[in-house]
Amino acid sequence: MANLIVIFLSIVLVNNFLLSQFLGICSFLGVSNKMSSAVGMSGAVVFVMVLAEAVTWPVQQLLDKYEIGYLQTVVFILVIAALVQFVEMFMKKFLPSLQKALGIYLPLITTNCAILGATINAITYEYSFAQSMVYAFGAGCGYAVAMILFAGIREEKLYSDDAIPTPFKGVPIILVSATIMSLSFMGFTGMFQ
Repeated sequence: MANLIVIFLSIVLVNNFLLSQFLGICSFLGVSNKMSSAVGMSGAVVFVMVLAEAVTWPVQQLLDKYEIGYLQTVVFILVIAALVQFVEMFMKKFLPSLQKALGIYLPLITTNCAILGATINAITYEYSFAQSMVYAFGAGCGYAVAMILFAGIREEKLYSDDAIPTPFKGVPIILVSATIMSLSFMGFTGMFQ
């Protein structure tokens, strides 16, 4: 049990996919301008990440059994694409305003390297099924923490636009803010071994 807690906390705080491994940056920068969009995208990523791990872990066992592990990336991308289509259809039916707010970024979860990275990392680290599920859930929660914190920072920046020097307005201040946030998460390094 302690091992699962360490896996969870280390992927959320220390090895955060967005702030430490820099996976999934496109959606991080693109959707984090509003808190509602950030929360919706985070929920979709957590759901797809956990579901993708639940499906790809047994698929990897089959690939290994038949000695065709070299198909891992292609098969995992196909599984993730199918899951994202499922999530998009669900959101279109039951949460149309959120689906519209996420726009192009929801289909981009299909190619979100954070999802693929979580599934491949769990296999690379030779985690059991339970450890893989905790890892995927932790990676999704870490994504959500970073996304929601950054959305809060970006919304606050809108209210203090006069304090930002002209050369830093727009994308530069967003990248500087993301960098400072990433550096702040480096403070957790070494806490979980």
